[in-house]
Amino acid sequence: MNELPARFSAPHPEHTRGLGAAHFLTEPEPERGVPLPVVPGVWRVVANNPGPMTYHGTNTYLIESEDGMTVLDPGPDDPAHVAAVIAAAGGNIRRILLSHGHRDHGGATNALRAAIGAPVYGFCPSIQPDLKIDHPLAEGDEVAGLAVLHTPGHAADHLCFATANGVLFSADHVMTWSTSIVAPPNGHMGAYLANLRRLIERDDRWLLPGHGPMLGRPAAFIGALLAHRLEREKAVAAALGPMPIALPALADIIYRGISERLRAPAERNLLGHLLKLEADGRARREGDLWRAG
Repeated sequence: MNELPARFSAPHPEHTRGLGAAHFLTEPEPERGVPLPVVPGVWRVVANNPGPMTYHGTNTYLIESEDGMTVLDPGPDDPAHVAAVIAAAGGNIRRILLSHGHRDHGGATNALRAAIGAPVYGFCPSIQPDLKIDHPLAEGDEVAGLAVLHTPGHAADHLCFATANGVLFSADHVMTWSTSIVAPPNGHMGAYLANLRRLIERDDRWLLPGHGPMLGRPAAFIGALLAHRLEREKAVAAALGPMPIALPALADIIYRGISERLRAPAERNLLGHLLKLEADGRARREGDLWRAG
């Protein structure tokens, strides 16, 4: 995995958009229902659940291991996607891994387990109470040749998985097409920032996210995401004053001109920042209002 496969050349500048020093990647809509090669021994089947939070859809990864195929994130509860994943793996699925319990990643878990009889591995407890984990995973565990990293932030049960030769499956902790939502109560901004720093220190060769295209040498990109979040934190702190302010009014200051379809997730992200500032003693909550700490 030292080199990028020929069909996955580095993105042309026309296919990036900036966020400070980070350049988000775009890609044409991928073919549906077929395994798309990513790096040697890894394929993705992109679910047909496009949207403002999922880009073209969830990446379900098929990872070749000594005893068969490992499925990482079965995707949404869509029978057509489940059938496509089974067909892409040639029916030889030995285990199901979950990065976290959000429905766009784990909604198809029960259907896939019922269809193939493979056990489910993931963090326990899952944020989805109806999602049964057969084999709980924790920081430092290894499964199918993948090291387990517990990376709460986007979700309390979030896991990343890493190979020994520098491939990181980052799920929703780091995405290449957009920033991640860090929404309380399951999201935690302090943990999210700490785990961004942790991934920067790893200096992996390839990052394979839960949505969107892969990225080579992602440390600088992750560093730019961290810098963006810290700048946003400064902006939130600066917007707070001695007079209490409601969250929607504060969102109007921080996210000027945001579209209505993105307002709700933006406000949830903003609440994550406020709770971190509160924990740091830099913000104070008074009912539904906020002021400087």
